[in-house]
Amino acid sequence: MTLIESLLLIAAGYLLVGLAFAVPFLTKWVGKLDSSAQAGSWGFRVLILPGTVLLWPVLAWRLRGSAAREGRPPLEATPHKRALAAKAPGGRA
Repeated sequence: MTLIESLLLIAAGYLLVGLAFAVPFLTKWVGKLDSSAQAGSWGFRVLILPGTVLLWPVLAWRLRGSAAREGRPPLEATPHKRALAAKAPGGRA
């Protein structure tokens, strides 16, 4: 087996795992990460299918987090939000 064949086999496996992850994610779990996506139509879910297949490790990691299990969206900790939190009176933005 050549290097190219090995890489193609790995890529095909990655995409198959992504497709297997995307089916339950789009039917059940998408609302756990984003409450507004829970009410999304099937057309919306078809549109995000390619991204779900390609980014399945990131989405699985986010689902694994405790915030998703508790039914609330995960907190984003971007530099902009941290700067706003530092300026807020209570320390939270």
